Formats: sequence, structure tokens, C-alpha cells
Amino acid sequence: MTAVEFRLEPYDGEAAQLLIAEVQAEYVVRYGGPDETVLAASDFEAPRGAFFVAYADGAPVATGAWRGHGAADAEMKRLYVRPSARGLGLARRMVSILEESARRQGRARMILETGIHQPEAIALYTSLGYAPVTPFGLYAGEKNARHFGRELGRELQESN
Repeated sequence: MTAVEFRLEPYDGEAAQLLIAEVQAEYVVRYGGPDETVLAASDFEAPRGAFFVAYADGAPVATGAWRGHGAADAEMKRLYVRPSARGLGLARRMVSILEESARRQGRARMILETGIHQPEAIALYTSLGYAPVTPFGLYAGEKNARHFGRELGRELQESN
């Protein structure tokens, strides 16, 4: 795989929608249904959000996004790496890009929700210093959901 390029793109763009369909299909396998959180393209427009697609050899291989949640938080959404590109550190790089983007827009904390059937995601988030937070959103009451957060201080520039 050649160098990977991370591009800010619209949520409703062709590459974004292709990879979103793939991650939704993975949720069906892992959980028996897609993520039913309501999302709109406008959720990911600056300054209240951002959507990134990573490309390798001209092909989209990963996505990641954040949207505003309340006055100070950014909520990470649609972090996904295609199976063919896993194990290359792309998810870790995407999280760093998302955190920096949200911090630049004045967000103080990144929050996210995932589930127990995504142990690799939980391992990634905890390795990056994410810790449990008060449940929020559509899956706040779900026993299989896990909610994490991390402060977005200036020290992120040095640690990433």
C-alpha cells in the first residue's frame, strides 16, 4: 500500500456512502442490525463537524467523522477501516485527525459509543486514553453499548 491521504469530504459523498454501507453491513453481522442513529450530512459540516475519508492507491479505505454534541463535546462517528487495510494503523491515525479537527473547532472533549461485539475498537480507544463516560444517545440504555470520552487538550499535538 502506498502513502495514505486523508481528505475532508462531505458525508453524502460517493466514497463516504460506499464505506458507510460497508460499516453498516458489518454492524448487521456483529449486532443483527445496522446502527439506527439518525445522522444528516449537515451534522458533519464545519464548524459543527467534519467527515474524513482515507485513500490508498486512489481507493477509499477508511472513514471517520465527528459532530457537535452539546456546547463543548464532539461525538466520533463512523470510524471504519476496510478489512484489506486493517492492521496498518489507519484507525489510530484517523482518530488523531478527528481529535485535532474537533479541537480546532473549539471542542473540549471527544466522546463516542461502541459495542461489546467490537473488541478491537474498545482496545483502540482505551489504548488512546479514552475512558468510560456517562452513556448518551440512542444506545444509552443498551447493555451491550459502551461509551467513552477523552479530553482534547493542547497536549494532543505533542502525543500524536
